[in-house]
Amino acid sequence: MKSIGVFCGANHGKGHVYQNAAATLGSLMAAQNIALVFGGGKVGLMGTIADAVLAGGGQAIGVIPQSLVDREVAHTGLTELHVVQTMHERKALMASRSDAFIAMPGGFGTLDEVNEIITWNQLGIIRKPVAFYNVNGYYNKFIEMIDHAVAEGFIKPAYRNSLIVEEDAATLLRKVVSYADATSDAGVDFKRI
Repeated sequence: MKSIGVFCGANHGKGHVYQNAAATLGSLMAAQNIALVFGGGKVGLMGTIADAVLAGGGQAIGVIPQSLVDREVAHTGLTELHVVQTMHERKALMASRSDAFIAMPGGFGTLDEVNEIITWNQLGIIRKPVAFYNVNGYYNKFIEMIDHAVAEGFIKPAYRNSLIVEEDAATLLRKVVSYADATSDAGVDFKRI
């Protein structure tokens, strides 16, 4: 596991719980020499996790549309910063640079990004683990919705079962790496996009 794409909010959320969780995940990724691939912003949880990775001596690779660079929200202290023209280019580049994905708490953008990756896995465009960092039970209702869709016959149980949901950062990373290793050993190509 060389890199993980992390989708997260451009806001910090209420209180310090989400910011602390982002810093913890970033520190753990750096300690395990797993590069961060993220949206390239210096704001919100994006900035927090990138700063934690960098402070731990890790690599932080940002991918950001020019329109957000123009608004001065790009993180300028990253290992790499890729400026693209569209959100579609951003998501494709993040997908190609990531061995797995973690969705932290976030808003519509985070939900859009993680759902697209789940869909790409379902369609066979990619084969990469997807995890939800369920800080403070943030994704409980979302996972309930997925379970409801399974019960109603709109999502196959295998796709739901492939999703990793965890509240503890260390356990989450261990499960993502183990899942990738197990699938890789089974002959699935995690690099294809």
